[in-house]
Amino acid sequence: MTEPVIVADVVRSDFVEGHHRGSVVVTNPDGGVEWSVGVVDQPMFPRSSNKPMQALGMLRHGLDLDGRLLVLAGASHSGEQIHLDGVREILAGVGLDESALRTPAQYPVEDYVRDEWVRAGHGPEPITMNCSGKHAAMIATCVANGWPIHDVAREASPDGVWGADDYRSPKHPLQQVIRTAVEDSAGEKVSYVAVDGCGAPILAISLAGLARSFGLFAAAEPTTLEGRVADAFRAFPEYASGTRRDEAELIRAIPGLFCKVGAESVYAVGLADGRGIAVKIEDGSPRARAVVMAATLKMLGLNHEVLDKQLHAPLLGGGVQVGSVRPHAPTFA
Repeated sequence: MTEPVIVADVVRSDFVEGHHRGSVVVTNPDGGVEWSVGVVDQPMFPRSSNKPMQALGMLRHGLDLDGRLLVLAGASHSGEQIHLDGVREILAGVGLDESALRTPAQYPVEDYVRDEWVRAGHGPEPITMNCSGKHAAMIATCVANGWPIHDVAREASPDGVWGADDYRSPKHPLQQVIRTAVEDSAGEKVSYVAVDGCGAPILAISLAGLARSFGLFAAAEPTTLEGRVADAFRAFPEYASGTRRDEAELIRAIPGLFCKVGAESVYAVGLADGRGIAVKIEDGSPRARAVVMAATLKMLGLNHEVLDKQLHAPLLGGGVQVGSVRPHAPTFA
């Protein structure tokens, strides 16, 4: 059986002290696999890399958002003020406020934003959870269709299985149309359904299917729903992640590129020519994610100073850089 391969080296003071293993796939504009290492044809959870596809499902069924608010529907935001204001705007558009959110209460995901939030006297809240934009959009889609939002009788489910009238339930009509959008985009059927960190369903597809979907979105005409999502991400990358995040930096650097990260070190990119790239680091460490994606993009012939910067993740010793996480050269030769 194919297994994940070494994709990054951990080098401290010129000594290789460890490795990160993972899987990487590049798909052609027609959806076929152009290049791959590791496991790319078996079920995996894209985690938040699924969000653009989830947004597509909502657009297909009445979600009335564009631009920065559409990006928030597919975001893993840092909890900055622009994100919180946008989430409140989505909810206000359907006559609701943040009390409607069913995201778990969490601190902002970005360290400096969390620190500012705490200094201002705040604790963890549902709106500062990084998926609150997606949940606000899910609620707005339910309102547009007259679908129920919450199943009060099952609100305290101890196993994360919500009642069928809760918008987070896999049986809810909202999640059914989202599942169809994921399957259409990936070109394959969902093989497993679980509960994501935010409480909504997460749908298993292959790494190749994830890459295929991003190539589809990135090359889509602006008049299509897929094209609307990709163009919104390109225009407002700080709403998809944060003003200081590496994903936003990459989108700004490479014309036509569209990307989204997910938990457990998943990363997907679509290029304007229709190629898709997806990365999964086996141990879930985020420090190797951008490194491996930068190495893959450079292998494909893309060049930019941002790629050169992201090609190495610094390792510190005594407060100064003494090494880095680097691409495993033989893998990307």
